[in-house]
Amino acid sequence: MAVILRALQTVVPPTILIQEQVRDIFAAQPGLSRLAGRLVNTSFNVSGIETRHTVIDELTLDNDSAEPQFFDARQQLLLMPSTRVRNELYITEGTKLFVEAGRRALASCPDIRPEDITHVVTVSCTGFYAPGPDYMLVRELGLKASTQRYHLGFMGCYASMPALRTAKQFVQADPNAVVLVVSAELCSLHLRTSSDPDTIIASSLFSDGAAAGIVSSRAPLPGEKALGLDLFETVITPVGEGDMAWKIGDEGFEMTLSTYVPHIIDEHIESALAPLFARDVSITAQLNAPVHADAASAIGTPVASPVLTLAPPASLSSVIEHWAIHPGGRSILDKTEAKLELRPDQLLPSRETLRTNGNMSSATILFVMKAILDGPATADGERVCTMAFGPGLTVESGLMTVIEG
Repeated sequence: MAVILRALQTVVPPTILIQEQVRDIFAAQPGLSRLAGRLVNTSFNVSGIETRHTVIDELTLDNDSAEPQFFDARQQLLLMPSTRVRNELYITEGTKLFVEAGRRALASCPDIRPEDITHVVTVSCTGFYAPGPDYMLVRELGLKASTQRYHLGFMGCYASMPALRTAKQFVQADPNAVVLVVSAELCSLHLRTSSDPDTIIASSLFSDGAAAGIVSSRAPLPGEKALGLDLFETVITPVGEGDMAWKIGDEGFEMTLSTYVPHIIDEHIESALAPLFARDVSITAQLNAPVHADAASAIGTPVASPVLTLAPPASLSSVIEHWAIHPGGRSILDKTEAKLELRPDQLLPSRETLRTNGNMSSATILFVMKAILDGPATADGERVCTMAFGPGLTVESGLMTVIEG
């Protein structure tokens, strides 16, 4: 039985941040060291981002709010609201994004009615409340009161991958299950001025957005493109626990995103992908590479089955047509492209998502997957490899197949 992801839809808030303008504001904040000022300019300039979106409508140069909480436009001053203030805005604005993304997914799937939804899986790491977004989706979208609800919280940028894996498991357990998966992240709530390099890098990258899709065993309608959810894998790299982290502070959530993360990905991306590819017979055959357990033992995981060594005569770019790589930053995409010897066009959906939307944490990979599906060159039967990175350092990967109705 094929388990299929359909109706991928995305939403961004209306307020647009122009990267150059945001750079200049951050660089001009009082209290920055001279070195920090240079790092602000460098981080923003090399980010690969032109625009981002935010739910904070006062983060505009023409804002004239008499009692600003996040940005005093008159003085060009970034403010430091408490975690409570930030989370209250998450509750109001985050709910809107969750519901709108879910509504769009249902509207784009005419053969599935709200009452058909059996499970809701929500994803977010940028705020908390209860009853939470899973509850609000049931109420606002008119789902059955008996809809089973699950929330994956505070996992970071990779969380939409385990959400899809969980949805697949629900459908495998019950072929009649229909699972609504929604991710919404309001990262801009936690941006702050600081001389700390990790904080500066985070401030140059993160933004707000939401995405949703429906997972079931129902085939796509004529003319519709969808993704068959084939395989998923999780790998924790041997290093990186302190290089990507996410904690709650008194003035918002505090992101650690060190400059060493791209180097970790460069060093371990092959061993992270090896267990995934080894489980796919067609890929193993095309790569024509030896199969053994070295890759598994190298990353400290139990050897339950043979693992493919990525030293093939055939290139990955020819075996797998599409690559949905989480654009955690421009350098991460550069390292991935070079290490796996991918074609520039195969990273275009990830780079374009980063350029126009920034890093929206867990929602971002769904934006990239939608861009691949919407591409005119994407054809039935083509394979998609997805990868997302998060705290730990955790690498979540998946293999999918394009399915046309």
